[in-house]
Amino acid sequence: MLPLNYFLYLQIIFFLFITPGTPRIVIVSYSMNYGVQKCIWTAFGDVTANFIQATLVIFFLGSFFVDNPDFLNTFKWIGIVYLLYLAYDIYKSQPKDISTDNISSKSFFSFFKDGFLVAGTSPKAWMFFPLIFPQFIDFNENYIVQFLILITTYVVLDFLSLIAYAVLARKLIVWIKANPKVINTISACVLILIALIIALIQKY
Repeated sequence: MLPLNYFLYLQIIFFLFITPGTPRIVIVSYSMNYGVQKCIWTAFGDVTANFIQATLVIFFLGSFFVDNPDFLNTFKWIGIVYLLYLAYDIYKSQPKDISTDNISSKSFFSFFKDGFLVAGTSPKAWMFFPLIFPQFIDFNENYIVQFLILITTYVVLDFLSLIAYAVLARKLIVWIKANPKVINTISACVLILIALIIALIQKY
């Protein structure tokens, strides 16, 4: 049994995934600096956080977020601080020369952690899962099966879109080698801009 309005759900998340939000900006920069294979761990971190968010919302915290907007506000500011840290880290990093076999000093866990924290502290995600995600589940039927269909669809498509961003970014590496600091500077500035927009506009 498909969840309610499943194809509308597909359209909504497809739009979310092709929009270059914070996780995709991080993926692009990491792809340039460390390669696509390392980005796989960042993407795993991202979808792991989303899976946990969806599970918490459907089975534990759905009504809590509605009744306690201050909790979302705390996540908002944690996310802002982490975005500013990532902006600094990305700006200071150096694009890797793809003709060498240098191994990045960042561990696999560090890539996973960055993806997990970016998604886990994202106000956009914490708004999507409590407010939009449950609308596609009929709680009078077998909602566990519906939940599994929805979250599996979300995780798979999100992961594939993140890797697609990483691959596309890597295709531009020749231009990046001629302009080594441009993508890092642009990525850092966009992350700072997103942090400022969240701080000034996002209200709960």
